[in-house]
Amino acid sequence: MAKSSVLGYPRIGADREWKKALEAFWAGKLEETAFQSQLQDIRLNHLRKQSEKGIDLIQVNDFSYYDHMLDTAAMFGIIPQRFAYTGGVVPLSVYYGVARGTKGATASEMTKWFNTNYHYIVPELNGASPVLTENKPLAAYREAKEKLGIEGKPVLVGPLTFLKLSKGYSAAEFDVWLDRLLPLYIQVLRELAEEGVQWVQIDEPIVVTKLSGDDITRLQKIYGTFAAEVPGLNIMLQTYFESAEHYGDIVALPVQGIGLDFVHGFAGNIKSIREQGFPQDKVLGAGVIDGRGIWKAHLGDKLTLLKELAGYVTPDRLIVQSSCSLLHVPVTVERETKLDAELRNALAFAEEKLDELVLLTKAISSDGVDVSAELAKANRTVETLQQSEARNRQDIQQTVAVISSKQPVRSRPFSERYEAQKAKWQLPLLPTTTIGSFPQTAEVRKARQLWRKGEWTGEQYGSFIREEIDRWIKLQEEIGLDVLVHGEFERTDMVEFFGEKLAGFAFTQNGWVQSYGSRCVKPPVIFGDVAFTGEMTVEETKYAQSRTNRPVKGMLTGPITIMNWSFVRDDISREQIAYQLAYALRQEVEALEQAGIGMIQVDEPAVREGLPLKEEEQAGYLAWSVKSFRIATCTVQDTTQIHTHMCYCEFHDMIDSIEAMDADVISIETSRSHGELIHSFELNTYKLGIGLGVYDIHSPRVPDVTEMTGMIDRALRVLDPKLFWINPDCGLKTRGQEETVASLRNMVEATKQARAQYNATEL
Repeated sequence: MAKSSVLGYPRIGADREWKKALEAFWAGKLEETAFQSQLQDIRLNHLRKQSEKGIDLIQVNDFSYYDHMLDTAAMFGIIPQRFAYTGGVVPLSVYYGVARGTKGATASEMTKWFNTNYHYIVPELNGASPVLTENKPLAAYREAKEKLGIEGKPVLVGPLTFLKLSKGYSAAEFDVWLDRLLPLYIQVLRELAEEGVQWVQIDEPIVVTKLSGDDITRLQKIYGTFAAEVPGLNIMLQTYFESAEHYGDIVALPVQGIGLDFVHGFAGNIKSIREQGFPQDKVLGAGVIDGRGIWKAHLGDKLTLLKELAGYVTPDRLIVQSSCSLLHVPVTVERETKLDAELRNALAFAEEKLDELVLLTKAISSDGVDVSAELAKANRTVETLQQSEARNRQDIQQTVAVISSKQPVRSRPFSERYEAQKAKWQLPLLPTTTIGSFPQTAEVRKARQLWRKGEWTGEQYGSFIREEIDRWIKLQEEIGLDVLVHGEFERTDMVEFFGEKLAGFAFTQNGWVQSYGSRCVKPPVIFGDVAFTGEMTVEETKYAQSRTNRPVKGMLTGPITIMNWSFVRDDISREQIAYQLAYALRQEVEALEQAGIGMIQVDEPAVREGLPLKEEEQAGYLAWSVKSFRIATCTVQDTTQIHTHMCYCEFHDMIDSIEAMDADVISIETSRSHGELIHSFELNTYKLGIGLGVYDIHSPRVPDVTEMTGMIDRALRVLDPKLFWINPDCGLKTRGQEETVASLRNMVEATKQARAQYNATEL
């Protein structure tokens, strides 16, 4: 008979009790013993839930005190030297120090986990002497068995993935590090085998990315060594997020099971199986339920797929599972009482996905259980939403089809627009501005809460927002900025704000997911055709412009960022969703321009985050991302200046696409990677307006004038001073007023010094 499994469960809890426990512990409000006890209760509750739902293979060691990559590093004693770790089990003070920093040591780098919105802590190998500090998978297995009687399936990050995602070593040292880690992995696996563990899941998502011949050799060495050293242990080599590269080599590895993603990697994986079959001596982990999306699956279609896969493996060698960990979805739909019933019935969060897996497993197993009625009911909920008016707006679909069939372009090229804008705006050399937001103080948050609760009228709240705008317009003028912003005090979130004002969006009450550490986000849900319903930003921007003679930028979030930071519908392509968003934003851009706003910033910080994992798909994604931006911005007058803002650590492979967006000015978050970006511009010419962030807004420290002058000087060695802007590297929403004002004053002073150096006679 087939079995069911999930590849990981959300850590945060239905009430975010995990987050609350962490933050109470960090704040000193919860002693370590009580903290450990609370987290154990949360962990066991998650295992109990899966057991009660009927999941056959329940994963253990997927729970974390912060992040699973940090857990792996800590298990092997790989702790940066600056944290003064002296060996043994890593104390929580050191563990959280690596994640969050301490007074004397900066935190380790944090970056995206493949192409998801989850962030992991990047292990630092330099200077480390790895040793097994504790067998975390074994401890998790014992706990589940002793406390709940569950025969768990321990999971750990595989050696190739761990090393590929770590830093602090040269390419030439890769195999040296692999040889250091392999004995430790063997020790972990041997102890699990001795304990009687039946299955161990080793996650190697790196195999869905481009692998070299050397990488294939390394995989063969890793898993050949495991087979030789721990021959009695069943290993499930798990892939996810895409289809496996080098399929033939992967399925030939000496492991007992291979897990494949048949949702996000469906096309490649099913093609490989159809063409090359599947080994008769291995178990197939079929990831058919989407671990990243929030929609109920059409179980009829999934059952058809499973029946096809059953032609390659016998039922006893088939595991019906999620495509990846359920870490990426909210916990339960049960509490979403305010959603429209038609939409709510079509949603499946983590708990609901357990039900889907169990039902599919019953349906594919030959145990005589009739689940046809349940399957039909599940399919109807999906079909009802699909047939709804919200998803079938012909007016939007037809207009977007026409607009997207053409290549959107501004009426004149940048060189001509530049002259027209220069004449209109009369800005000084190296104009100064900010990215958009100013500090969201406790007073701002309280005012918004009072308004949302109905304790303040709309007029009271609007009056408060206008007072904040007045205060910051005056401050910006006193500081000496050239181009101002209204501050975005009316906005909780740069995506949610726009979603609340567009058709096709819905918002959950408790749809939280972990972004990093205890930071949880509640993404909007794009469930229908997106449509403009009325002006979104004009009132506040127009008011701000009326309070000053200096230009005020209109501030919008771009279509790709809104899409990438939302849960999106799965019945049409992401490209089509992006075009719908772009068309809606175009109407807001035009409304701002008609209201007299002549500088409009359309931010796209998340373009790079959406890059497909497969290199061959990246060019197509970038092409329609650029097109979406241009759809939103191409209809304005030549004198209207379009700005954008992006967040990147790497830039060299994106310059062509960014330039193709044809924004008049782009600002890039660069303060932590300034040198690398300058090197990119040494190799590539950029001919449009640009601002490289001259100070890091993520730190509370106030950078001095000399520091920022140095940043400006480096940039102007490779960029045209006539096209260069001076700005912080990101929005200032999370900073305090005092440090914000002090930093901006220093930025303006640094600009004055730079202007004196790069005067008109030198240009």
